[in-house]
Amino acid sequence: MKDVQNSPDNRNIPIKKAGIKSLQYPITVLDRQNKSQETTAIVSMYVDLPHNFKGTHMSRFVEVLNKHHGRISVEETDSILYTMLERFDCETAHFDITFPYFIEKEAPSSKARSLMNYNCSLLTSLEMKSGTEVFDRIIEVSVPVTMLCPCSKEISDEGAHNQRSIVTVRVRSSELVWLEELIEIAESEASAPVFSLLKREDEKALTEAAYQNPLFAEDAVRAVASRLKEDERIIWYQVESENQESIHNHNAYAMVEETK
Repeated sequence: MKDVQNSPDNRNIPIKKAGIKSLQYPITVLDRQNKSQETTAIVSMYVDLPHNFKGTHMSRFVEVLNKHHGRISVEETDSILYTMLERFDCETAHFDITFPYFIEKEAPSSKARSLMNYNCSLLTSLEMKSGTEVFDRIIEVSVPVTMLCPCSKEISDEGAHNQRSIVTVRVRSSELVWLEELIEIAESEASAPVFSLLKREDEKALTEAAYQNPLFAEDAVRAVASRLKEDERIIWYQVESENQESIHNHNAYAMVEETK
């Protein structure tokens, strides 16, 4: 049959990324406590497409995944990227996965235990530049926390408004950084953490803790950034905080980024 993808294209426009996006696939992730954790990822895979080709071969991406079936893990990404370069005869390959990661947490007062899920991502690429391999790997965690508004507390006779906030941490590192480490940093620098299971005594404890630790979005990103800045393993970081406002018709946002 005719291979339409290999048909010539005369518009002389190369494509930076062409491939598949948002494919669900089972993966294994390193777990600091339990060694490994099975989860389901949303997978996206892209390669560069030269100006003279009409399209890329979509089926080959899934074939690469299937070749690594049962071994789709963070540690396996380098091998997957190499396979993509070879299979597509391309110069650049991208392999991105987004997945829920679960940690068992203990409520502050009742000590009730429950699983908490966090959205995590691994964004990887491999580029061949003049025969030299250039790898890039970014780890991302999105952590739900509670923030209490310092301004509201200061000007109010009774109480203060709070927000559910999403703190997103992205890092490039020279050594292994556990997902749990980034999650713990984000939670510890918020007004209060979030839990799946809370009894009344826990709600009281968290509400009072948040009231004693009011923070703007700006405070949160600076505090997290200070922790990452001290970690010699981390060579680049980006921290975002988006506070989902409870009394304003907008969200509050702050971001810091640094290459060390």
